[in-house]
Amino acid sequence: MWLPQLHLMRVISVKSQGYSIATDISGPMTVNGPERGSLMVQCVYNSGWETYLKWWCRGATWYGCKILVKTTGSEQEVKRDRVSIKDNQKNHTFTVTMEDLMQTDADTYWCGIERTGTDLGVTVQVIIDPASTAAPTTSTSTTFTAPVTPEETSNSPTLTGHHLDKRHNLLKLSVLLPLIFTILLLLLVAASLLAWRIMKCQQKGTAAPGGRPLLCRPDPAADQNLPTKGYHEALLLCPG
Repeated sequence: MWLPQLHLMRVISVKSQGYSIATDISGPMTVNGPERGSLMVQCVYNSGWETYLKWWCRGATWYGCKILVKTTGSEQEVKRDRVSIKDNQKNHTFTVTMEDLMQTDADTYWCGIERTGTDLGVTVQVIIDPASTAAPTTSTSTTFTAPVTPEETSNSPTLTGHHLDKRHNLLKLSVLLPLIFTILLLLLVAASLLAWRIMKCQQKGTAAPGGRPLLCRPDPAADQNLPTKGYHEALLLCPG
């Protein structure tokens, strides 16, 4: 690449409709890209330059710019660090892609074609837009795309209505089960006491008023052996 300052006037550059135009090559005047994102610059050349080497150079001055990446004369993509270049000889365009953009990448660049004598080239101003508070996703567009806010996550699980109902039911069961068990236990104790008293009464009998034992009806078979007087007092005790 031969870029003497004395031959700078041989490159005829004008600005028309947002493009920097040289004799046989043109490109966008400015390109914006998001910080931590990417951008693409597409430069167009006239027919006849298909197999010539295309390059991407950084620097405000023509003679002092530094070539970052250059084609091999074919359509094969060439990549160096964060910059790549690919020539489309059928469409007479070559595309430069810059990735993982940083604020320090903002500068004046050149699209150029290497030839004998003075190379052809046009300037492209690269502007890096500051990143928002949320990291944007990588974009390969020449225009800034709205950053996609990452989904906020939480270390604690979200309780849905179904889970809340389930927890509420479990809480009610934990209260009701001991209560039901206590009631059943009390009923069992009461029934046991009642049965015990009934059995005791059957075994010993129940005392009548005045301390006299409860008497049963006389045995008809024993009526003949009982004395006439005091018949009613000689009644048999109730069997235990």
